[in-house]
Amino acid sequence: MSEADGLVSEPDSRVSAADGQTSEADGQVSEPDNHVGEDGEQSRLVLSAHPLQRVGAYALAYLGKAPSPERLAPDAFEKAVHRVTEDAVRAALVRDTRSDKGFWLKSSLSFFPNSKMNHLSNAKKDADTIGDAVREWRRLPKPQARPAVACVLCGRGAVGFFGKVDVPLAESDLYRNSTPRGHAGMALCRPCLCSFHALPYGCRLTGGPSIALHSWDEPFMARTLSRRVERNRRLIALGQADPRGIPAREVLALHALRHHEDRLTAGVELLVFSNNNRGQTLEIHTMEQPVAEWLRRSSRPPRRRGFPALLRAHATPDRPGVVGLARNAFRSPDRIVGACGRYLTARLDRGVIRDDTAELAELCFSLTIEVMRMNQNEVDEIRTAGAQVAAWLKAENSAGELRKLNATLKEQKQMRHWLMRRNIDALLDTRDRIKGPLVTEEQFRLLFDPEVEQSWLHRQLLVVSVVQRLHELGFKPGDRAEVAAAMADEDKEHPEDIGYMKGEES
Repeated sequence: MSEADGLVSEPDSRVSAADGQTSEADGQVSEPDNHVGEDGEQSRLVLSAHPLQRVGAYALAYLGKAPSPERLAPDAFEKAVHRVTEDAVRAALVRDTRSDKGFWLKSSLSFFPNSKMNHLSNAKKDADTIGDAVREWRRLPKPQARPAVACVLCGRGAVGFFGKVDVPLAESDLYRNSTPRGHAGMALCRPCLCSFHALPYGCRLTGGPSIALHSWDEPFMARTLSRRVERNRRLIALGQADPRGIPAREVLALHALRHHEDRLTAGVELLVFSNNNRGQTLEIHTMEQPVAEWLRRSSRPPRRRGFPALLRAHATPDRPGVVGLARNAFRSPDRIVGACGRYLTARLDRGVIRDDTAELAELCFSLTIEVMRMNQNEVDEIRTAGAQVAAWLKAENSAGELRKLNATLKEQKQMRHWLMRRNIDALLDTRDRIKGPLVTEEQFRLLFDPEVEQSWLHRQLLVVSVVQRLHELGFKPGDRAEVAAAMADEDKEHPEDIGYMKGEES
């Protein structure tokens, strides 16, 4: 199966494609439980509305070499479940989370605390006892032991009630959905239960809170989870943590979007959770579809040329730009416009226009139209005003006038006064260097009328358009070269941003 189909086709070297048995060298038991003939319904995955169940279902699908959970055949489902169980056994046999190969066992505490996999008493038990206990924990309950109720997630017949040991409750200890006294928990069918058991394969594991990326865009889920599972399989085999850190959890979403080929049809959710006894936690960060799609497109041709400038616009001395961009995308996309504006105007007080102005300005305007749904006619009006102001500054060829404009950026009254004054100067200019007014009545309304909801944004875009047009006109005051050379060190890329541009993280 190709990557275009959503899953990577690399064969599993440890599992036989013919019978799902694992080698003795792996130290695993070779015979999977075969429940297909007993109850086919309990061997078929169904996607539910629970984000973590969906992440686990996609992880199982990848382990079973199917393009989607619904297309995972019962026999392949059994092999994938067997694989998950045997990995749990192998991690349990490590016994000590502090050992060199104890990371997978340590991670299990954030998913299945107090389970047979990581029980404190395992340190005193022999391997057979631990292995039997873990397999019994994961075994399908017999028909006579199942409740006559439906699975709360998919509506099929439940095989039992399951609580914290099997299902991350995914809530803080202040608001968690605890079960009533004497009640075992959620009624689940076996496929939904097994999806939760496979959840760690689809998460970014840290040893503490885990990070799951979720979307209602199914191709995005298939491709993103296939890369995540493939990497976790290698880490599980080693029993060690991912040596590559990430500068911030939100950056995982940017990496996933960067690798996604097709148009996104839904937004992206970042779930950071822990089921550990020391405190259940849950954070959900949501990135809406328009900004997710804009970011995906912005890191790919033809817009990709401006993406390094977008990262530089969000970088600070102690934080790479990819972190600032990811956080703005999740929390407040309109701040991206502000970051771009500040970056483009940062040197105007010295009369310098950055070389990457044109590419970043185009990204900024595309954001206002595609994400912020700004009216195209209003954008055109602002850009026209910006072009007129830039033409006047070019005619003046004065770094001093550019600095005066820059000084008005934080105070709308000063900007209004500056524009009105230069508007009159241009109209009275007998040399006729500028055709028409710098700013029309309608443009003044868009920029300064308090009843215009986004007038502050219009003013930011005006400055962006002025700088963009000056760059196109080749505006270079006499002292530009000297100042640019003195500030060369400020353009050095942040190491984490260089890594992001190279696509390091999967």
